[in-house]
Amino acid sequence: MRTAHARVSVRSTDPAAATQEFADDVRYYLSQTPRQLPSRYFYDALGSALFDAICQLPWYRVTRAELALLAKHAPAILGKSTAGDRLVELGPGNGEKLATLLAAGLPAKTGVELHLVDVSGAALATAARGLSGFESLRIVAHEATYESGLRQVSKEARVGGRTLVLFLGSNIGNFDPDAAISFLRGMRATLRAGDRLLLGADLRKPEETLLLAYDDPLGVTAAFNLNLLLRLNRELDASIDLNGFRHEALWNKKESRVEMHLVSTKAQRILIPRASVDLTLREGDRIWTESSYKYEPMEVTRLLARCGFSARSQWVDTDARFALTIAEVE
Repeated sequence: MRTAHARVSVRSTDPAAATQEFADDVRYYLSQTPRQLPSRYFYDALGSALFDAICQLPWYRVTRAELALLAKHAPAILGKSTAGDRLVELGPGNGEKLATLLAAGLPAKTGVELHLVDVSGAALATAARGLSGFESLRIVAHEATYESGLRQVSKEARVGGRTLVLFLGSNIGNFDPDAAISFLRGMRATLRAGDRLLLGADLRKPEETLLLAYDDPLGVTAAFNLNLLLRLNRELDASIDLNGFRHEALWNKKESRVEMHLVSTKAQRILIPRASVDLTLREGDRIWTESSYKYEPMEVTRLLARCGFSARSQWVDTDARFALTIAEVE
């Protein structure tokens, strides 16, 4: 089935515009209370490589559980894909999940079109290379935010066929509850009746298990978090001392989320010239870099229903506590 026949094209955002958006976001979020940095900026080339390493750690079971579910249920997920159908993956990472799904469930020579949406050009390039061997596929890489990428895909000519959007991993967990509803409703607005969404969601598990996944003994997740500061130095001309911060992960039981923070280890002044940021921190001050909300299976189906999707099937890895849910646009 795998040959070198896929055609790959790239839709890139203007680099100067992307850098300006980064700077604007950094200025805005660091001015908030509590101070924050958006988690989507983790994924430069180094950040993407570090996340791939996190997925190999024994304490982070999300990826392995999801890959097993994708391989087992691929025929039910893909159905009878035909020419004109589109698969859109938001945040494809290295492309391994989509490759697993296609290898297990896609009939040969269907002419299905793949759209990959990610803010990381490096991740898109890696994913496109990994998927390029699938026969008779057209691969379009969109270097864009999820929302912008979905809008780009919805504007492209479409004659018949259905769209299946893949939003895998625990990406939905990076949105707070209101933002998750807003995001999914925005996604729904780009789709037609009969289109589908495959949603991955990490489930609640013991606190000790969660914290090991987000603060691993090897320090890979800490490096992933601290790399955000390195990116500020490289792209926005900051001069931040990485030794002046430490990684912290904590479980917020009330909100059902794991939080990651960068904690200042000393009193210091942070200058980020290209973002017009001049920030004074005390020892112990935090910058909130990620939330990862955890769900129960029925909470996922209720969330989808509120956003115009009707759950059709749900598969749960009860050991790793991870769920895949496929839903259809009503």
